[in-house]
Amino acid sequence: QLFSLLGSSIVQYGIIWWITDSTGSAIYLSLAAFFSFLPMVIISPIAGVYIDRWNRKLTILVMDSLQATVTFFLILAFFFNISEVWIVISLNAIRGICQAFHFPAVHAIIPLMVPKKHLSRINGANYLLTGIINSIGPAIGAYLYKFSIEFVLSVDIITFFIALVPLIMIKIPDISPKKEEFSFKKDFKLGVKVLKSVPALLILLILISAINLLSVPFNTLMPLFIKSIHNGNEDNLALVLGLINMGMVIGSAFSIKKRYWKHKVKTILLGIIISAGGYFIATISPTGFFFMVGIGGLIRAAMIPVINTNFLTIIQTNVSSETQGRVMSIVIAIASAVSPIGMILSGPLAELIGIIPLFLICATLDMVCVVIVWFFTGIRKVKYEKQEED
Repeated sequence: QLFSLLGSSIVQYGIIWWITDSTGSAIYLSLAAFFSFLPMVIISPIAGVYIDRWNRKLTILVMDSLQATVTFFLILAFFFNISEVWIVISLNAIRGICQAFHFPAVHAIIPLMVPKKHLSRINGANYLLTGIINSIGPAIGAYLYKFSIEFVLSVDIITFFIALVPLIMIKIPDISPKKEEFSFKKDFKLGVKVLKSVPALLILLILISAINLLSVPFNTLMPLFIKSIHNGNEDNLALVLGLINMGMVIGSAFSIKKRYWKHKVKTILLGIIISAGGYFIATISPTGFFFMVGIGGLIRAAMIPVINTNFLTIIQTNVSSETQGRVMSIVIAIASAVSPIGMILSGPLAELIGIIPLFLICATLDMVCVVIVWFFTGIRKVKYEKQEED
């Protein structure tokens, strides 16, 4: 799966930089991000119900195969010079559909193979390896882009076949339910019921949804921020993205070292505050100081594994394996639902008030959200440590 992820990371870099370089438009970048991410919000809750009934290994295999097929059509579009922006955005959106099934299936498998007491460390290891892959992905993409976009896209096909062999060979526990009358509505309601039963989880979901919304401009407009504000090129963008993902590696390594977190809620809130500080550093960097932009992004990204490891462990230790797919899909959908809105608004807002003011406003609101949640909800009284120890 890490080889598959490497291919996806390289391809995503190539597509985003091609749109940035070809159009120079914040609106096109927003549209590309919007249509790529929209399936995660719309399809994930539906996918989760079926993932709990399907063979999860087969689901991953099929989705990886479909994604590689879509990449092959992208290569053909560029090869035959029919690479209109709308074609590239449409095919990238189909890749997003595959990821909407793939992501919850992978995360639903983890609790089946890992004892509860090791979940925090395994989630941390997952983010560590993901961070490493995403650190080298942009660098490889920038190098291959100098030859052609087709070279960039072809890596996804190669890494798919590399990932295919171990996926076929490895045995994954199957807990598909016994044959019974299937009701999507009933199963979906069960997932929502289980979700509500976890203390204060909805408050955390609302908070993370708000933070996700405020993160969208930074993630979506970074290529244009480098090109238009800092007069950079694909190598400069690769450097910044590499440093950002190195932050993921550092945060993940720290998460692995911790056996378990004693104060998960406090850790999540503190992580958001530190992340906002990185947002500020990257935004106020002087023109051409790409390393400073990257360091700000590194600080911001280092908090993501810490926040997500604690959040995922709360879910995985409080929800049964039989309903993991449903609950995880609903959680992903709720936490991600605001992102498409942010993506579609990022471009027009950037052109209206400027990229730098937009970034500064979002970083400030990050901190405001933490203050509101801590002082105006009962989240301070919730403790999840007992469940993990049990």
